[in-house]
Formats: sequence, structure tokens, C-alpha cells
Amino acid sequence: MDRWFLIAATALAAVAGVRGLLILRHGDKSRWTVWWMIAALVCQMGYLVIRGEMRGACPLRSIGEISVYLAWSLTLFYLLVGPMYRISLLGVFTAPLVVLFQGFALLPGRLAANPERILNTNPWGETHSAMSVLAYGALALAAVAGVMFLVLDRQLKEHHLKSGLFRNLPPVRELLVSLERLLWIGMILLTFGLLAGLLMPHGDGAWAHLIAAVSVWAGYVAMMAVKRIRGITGRRFALGAVALFVLSLGVFAFI
Repeated sequence: MDRWFLIAATALAAVAGVRGLLILRHGDKSRWTVWWMIAALVCQMGYLVIRGEMRGACPLRSIGEISVYLAWSLTLFYLLVGPMYRISLLGVFTAPLVVLFQGFALLPGRLAANPERILNTNPWGETHSAMSVLAYGALALAAVAGVMFLVLDRQLKEHHLKSGLFRNLPPVRELLVSLERLLWIGMILLTFGLLAGLLMPHGDGAWAHLIAAVSVWAGYVAMMAVKRIRGITGRRFALGAVALFVLSLGVFAFI
């Protein structure tokens, strides 16, 4: 049953992205994108609730479950902060990433049909996992905003000022402000996740994961410090947000 919720969520996100892109090519806005993504969020929550009941804990015990939780977090942040952007366009950029994460989870062997039930869960461990992956949702959306900025920057340089995409993209300054806010939200959540990780019991392999997570956090802190102290161009800031998020996915190799 949980798998069908995940398949439905993936299909709905795919429809949101494809329909939004087709409408965008004609220079119009897809007012239905947000509704498709809300429906996807409902299905994601259905999956997480059922999977959580099966696990007896937060369903973050395999790379497949983490991918679904990350897709849920990304969708949630899109729906929460979307009004800062032109919401239908942000959905067009976000939906493919949701499909990618959930499609990965649906690959054979990523999700056990009968997952092992977790006994004697540790609250600090649960907080670490949940807060960290939630932070990744904000950082992923920041990367999406970075991609949007890079697309807009290229459109301006190539003088594609009459394309449907250019007419629907938000102003450059608005994108950069939203990008910075999302990075701050992600860093704050990640900080709480790391603090919980330090307080949880550690096995032999846990330290490698924690060190990798701290390295990711330090990378984001360094970029934000450079922006505050020395300043950084919008293009480099956007590239940094995208590159750091892609590199940060390596943390999950230690799970």
C-alpha cells in the first residue's frame, strides 16, 4: 500500500512539471502546478505515515526512505515559500527534482517490502535524522532557486527577452534574496540536526557520517561568511548553492 502512495506522488509531480513546462513555452502561467504539487504532498504524507507505522519510528532507515523524505521536505518548502516567487514557475523547476528523488527510491532494492521494525529508538537520533533531512529540503530548494537565477542570467546575456520563460521568471534581486533566505533556513535546521547528532549514541560507523555532515555545514557557513564579509556576485552565489547541494548528497554514502 505504501508503494502505491509513492508511485502516485511521483506521477503527480511529473504531471506538474511536464504540464507546467508545456504551458510555459507558450508564455502563460500554469495555475494548476501548485495543486498538482499539493496532491503529491498528500500522497507523500500517506506514504510516510504508513512507512512510519511499519518501522515504528521515523522512516529514515534506508537510502530509499531518505530519498522520499527529502522529496517530501522539498515539496513542503516549495509550498511554504512559493509565494515569494512566481509559484507556478518554481514548481516547474522543483517537480523534476522531486521525481528524481522518488524515482530513485522506487528502483528495485531501495525500499524493503517488509521493513524491519525499530525498537528502543533514541530521541536524539530521531531528531538528528528528521531535522537534517528537513534541512536538505530547504537547501535543495535553494539550489533550485540558484538554477533559476542561472537560467535568467543566461537569458539576459543572450537577449532572449521575449521568450515565455523570461517573461515568467521573477526579478534577479528577488531570486537572490529568496536564495539567501532558504540557505539560512537550511543552515539553521542543519545546525539543530548536528547538535542532536552529537548528543545521540554513536556506533563505529556513525562518526564518518557525522564528520561528513559537519563538513557540509562548514561549506555553507564559509560561503555565507564570504558573502557577508567580502561580497560575492549573484552568479557565483547561485553556482555555490547548486554545487554545495550536489556535493552534500555525498553525506548519504556514509549511511
